[in-house]
Amino acid sequence: MPMPAFRFDNTYARELPGFYTAWQPARVPAPQPLYFNAALAEELGLDATALQGEAGAAVFAGNVVPEGAEPLAQAYAGHQFGGFSPRLGDGRALLLGEVIDSHGQRRDIALKGSGRTPYSRGGDGKAAVGPMLREVLIGEAMHALGIPTTRALAVAATGERVLRERPWPGAVLTRVAASHLRVGTFQFFLAEGDLPRLRQLLDYAIARHDPALAGTPGREMAFLRAVAQRQARLIAQWMNVGFIHGVMNTDNMTISGETIDYGPCAFMEAYSPDTVFSSIDHGGRYAYGNQPGIARWNLARLAETLLPLVADENDEAAVQRVVAEATAVIDGFPVWCAQALLQGQRAKLGLQATADDEEDGRLVDAWLALLQNQAVDFTLAWRLLADAAEGRPEPLRDQFRDRAALDAWLQRWQQRLAQDHAALPLPPAERAAAMRRVSPWVIPRNHQVEAALAAATAGDMAPFHTLLAALQRPFDSDPALAPYAVPAPLAETAAYQTFCGT
Repeated sequence: MPMPAFRFDNTYARELPGFYTAWQPARVPAPQPLYFNAALAEELGLDATALQGEAGAAVFAGNVVPEGAEPLAQAYAGHQFGGFSPRLGDGRALLLGEVIDSHGQRRDIALKGSGRTPYSRGGDGKAAVGPMLREVLIGEAMHALGIPTTRALAVAATGERVLRERPWPGAVLTRVAASHLRVGTFQFFLAEGDLPRLRQLLDYAIARHDPALAGTPGREMAFLRAVAQRQARLIAQWMNVGFIHGVMNTDNMTISGETIDYGPCAFMEAYSPDTVFSSIDHGGRYAYGNQPGIARWNLARLAETLLPLVADENDEAAVQRVVAEATAVIDGFPVWCAQALLQGQRAKLGLQATADDEEDGRLVDAWLALLQNQAVDFTLAWRLLADAAEGRPEPLRDQFRDRAALDAWLQRWQQRLAQDHAALPLPPAERAAAMRRVSPWVIPRNHQVEAALAAATAGDMAPFHTLLAALQRPFDSDPALAPYAVPAPLAETAAYQTFCGT
């Protein structure tokens, strides 16, 4: 059987020697296909037919390295829950190489769970079926929601057991990303005191993600600003669908602005800014409401890596000037994030015309306070607000214990809609349809995700595929999707925890 072809063009391996360790994936005893994204394969310029079945499983499990691949484990550092680790790196992942997709975009293709590397720090480098299929479900849900994300090309079972709290069936994920450059990649070379390589990394990142800045004066701070603005848009999108990343370490913040690493992540149900699902986030550092602040903190760590490239530490005036420029970017982040968040919230409120930001912000705050005080499901509340925009408030009112409080807010909202209509007339049905295009009906409900993963781990993939199909249509008002819009009981949600999967 011929080996499936990949048209690799591996700039990371070619241009950044010393930034990684060349390595080979571990062989596994019995590769079997569990999941394959044929549409994504075609988008990447791959032969989807050739990658089906056993031939694809051999590649996606790591037993067959495609021609042109240059497997490597990337070096990076990171602040994990605020504590700095100078040497992390790909402890169970390998970058196979890069391809140019059908849109002309460069994309990484990498394995996760492919065995020990020099960065494994005592770990086995393996992964289990459940966490790898979780990456599929959450990543594809995020993609369908229009949120920048890494994606799963395939998951292959390995035929071996992975020991965690007990033995689990093993699997390898094939992940696709705009790149795997992280804030932690820059931190690694700063910690090493290797400024030439730090400069080389910056130039590579600019060429890959911000090519208009290549060779321009002041590109270091312009790059920081570009990364910060991408992250501001991303975090705002997370917040507007109730997504909680769960492990916002600096090694999990990408330069590209894509969401990466779907370990202890989850979607909030009953609204509360303090919501935490991660079993390892004991202090709530990465709670839902803390995510904008943590993103800013991470960006400050990126800024620290760039400062030595701009100013000689012996030139105090230059240092002060650059610090002021970097501080302006870091201080600008909350503004950009708030603007992006309000823009999304306006759309979810059915507002077409921009008005006073403070007034609309107060309207949103009052709405969120209602949801929090009455423990209302975040996703359903926004979705049912579209019904209210068409003159049918009862489904929304049924979600609230104190309907009088909701009615008072609805009256205030209707007044704002009337103001909006005067500026940009829009029939109620069209306004409601626009609201439904930005407020999903279906999200990865935690209890449904766990049920699908438990079945898959036991060998039954049918619930996984059924749930995945629903998650790929998050905005559709199809009655067949109704079971996936039902929240878990509050008691179940309150006790729910997610785990990092390592």
